[in-house]
Amino acid sequence: MAVLCLTFIALGVIAIRMPQKTMEPLVAVQRAGATRQTHTAAPPPPVVGGVSAGDCGAPGDFAAAANDNAANISVMAVTPFGLPESGWATYAPLVAREIGTACAPQTAGFAYRLALWQSAHAVAAGGRLDAATLSKMSTIWLLRRPFVGASHKTCPPSPDEATLMQADTMEAYGGKKVLGRAGALTAYRQMVEAARRDLGQAVPQLRIASAYRGPIEEAVRCALGGCGTPAKARCSAHRTGLAFDFYLGVAPGSNAFSTDPANRLYLSQTPTYHWLVSNADRFGFVNYPYEPWHWEWTGEPI
Repeated sequence: MAVLCLTFIALGVIAIRMPQKTMEPLVAVQRAGATRQTHTAAPPPPVVGGVSAGDCGAPGDFAAAANDNAANISVMAVTPFGLPESGWATYAPLVAREIGTACAPQTAGFAYRLALWQSAHAVAAGGRLDAATLSKMSTIWLLRRPFVGASHKTCPPSPDEATLMQADTMEAYGGKKVLGRAGALTAYRQMVEAARRDLGQAVPQLRIASAYRGPIEEAVRCALGGCGTPAKARCSAHRTGLAFDFYLGVAPGSNAFSTDPANRLYLSQTPTYHWLVSNADRFGFVNYPYEPWHWEWTGEPI
């Protein structure tokens, strides 16, 4: 199972193009018994499943911007994470959360909230989601992952495997052995309980397909070739015991953890992913946006 995480090469590119003052103010808060950093300007969560266009009007004239967003969401050329992509529909739930709206991307209300965000972040696009806006957002999203800073110069150390906790069989995708830090697994269980309350017991997702992968396993994977590229990180967040790959479903004819655009788009539209985008930070988890399934716990230092 190939897991696409941020590489040092990609990080170097991002560092070069990273604009000034992209981060919102940070404050220390308590999560799962540990102090972590979160953003004071966290917007309200989007509604799972979206809302109708009729519910999302806006002051002023944003109809043209809304039409452009509707036309470009599936075809605009973007490279937010170093690889060329067609359209930004996969990132629409994250964009909606970032700008603080529950409105669908083709609405004037979405364009209005986006214009406010762009103005605050020195992007002159008038409510149109363009490549510059998505680039700035992707930098902000990446910097919210503590692993990005911790791995900027060298791979962070891995915990002693004897200190890790094993997930229960029913929590592991395919019944495989899954290890993670005790605090991360505790937070995961609290999050799953909340997701089931909100989405119902019929949701079988959020089983853990991959968690801790130590330096030896990383070395074996890299020996097979391809490490140090956008397709396979030389230094993975999984080495920390804080990163989990969740099973969210699978696109027809695909693999649950395939980075094929069709699979990533499919997963980004599931109710479970929408719920995670809206709620995972309450339990200390942040997403690597290129992979809808990849989430990292921030409740203790790497």
